[in-house]
Amino acid sequence: MIIDFHTHIFPDKIVAPSIEFLSAKSGVKNNIDGTAAGLAKSMEQSGVDMSVVLPVATKPKQFDSITRFACEVNEKYAGRLLSFGGIHPLDEDCKAHLKALKNAGFKGIKLHPDYQDIFIDDIACKRIIYEASALDMIILVHAGRDIGYGDPVHCPPRKTLDVINEIRPEKLVLAHLGGWEQWDEVYELLCGKNVWLDTAFCLEYIKTEGFYEILKRHGYKRILFATDSPWSPQKGYIERMQRLLPEKAIYDAVMGENAKELLYGQGN
Repeated sequence: MIIDFHTHIFPDKIVAPSIEFLSAKSGVKNNIDGTAAGLAKSMEQSGVDMSVVLPVATKPKQFDSITRFACEVNEKYAGRLLSFGGIHPLDEDCKAHLKALKNAGFKGIKLHPDYQDIFIDDIACKRIIYEASALDMIILVHAGRDIGYGDPVHCPPRKTLDVINEIRPEKLVLAHLGGWEQWDEVYELLCGKNVWLDTAFCLEYIKTEGFYEILKRHGYKRILFATDSPWSPQKGYIERMQRLLPEKAIYDAVMGENAKELLYGQGN
């Protein structure tokens, strides 16, 4: 089973301007059109069984509209697309909103400190991580640099480590192998900690030896296959992972078994 743990889609009415804006800002051309249907087609063509969809709330007031769209996706594409919730750290009703997401069956939430203009060790972020962890929810965080944004980096490894040591979340996932383009610091500070690392938008940029160093030190059972679709191609990423991970047990774990365990628990 192949699970892509990090993808993005947009409602049809805003998908075109959203993709155009993000592509221009990052200088990265999208591989698919950014719709749910486009992602489902990519999955069929590449052999991905399930994709986790990660909405980002750039303003607290977006909670209701993001949640409605996420619910629609989960209902229409049940078993294929699994959307997390999107919530902003400055949401004044974050505790109630997290409970609402949990009661609605959401497995986790997405935070993007750069897009949300807040540092990961800010009390508001720590509150979200603490409350979501108390509800046994997954918290997936953009980590490291964002290709479309300059300094400051809002979720660098050092600040992330401080949050891990203070909050001790059980289901924290750091995108982009723990910190995009900050992989030396990830290796030194985060490898071996109680945290999951996803491979989204990394394979084109990280050196092969750097990937293997993180894989070995952190352990393959805490690495999650992810692409960051529509910005990285699912089929191309699978082909790269086949070359990088020739050992079947490791490949199977990274490509889907680890994600299945995190989402549904051991043995499910």
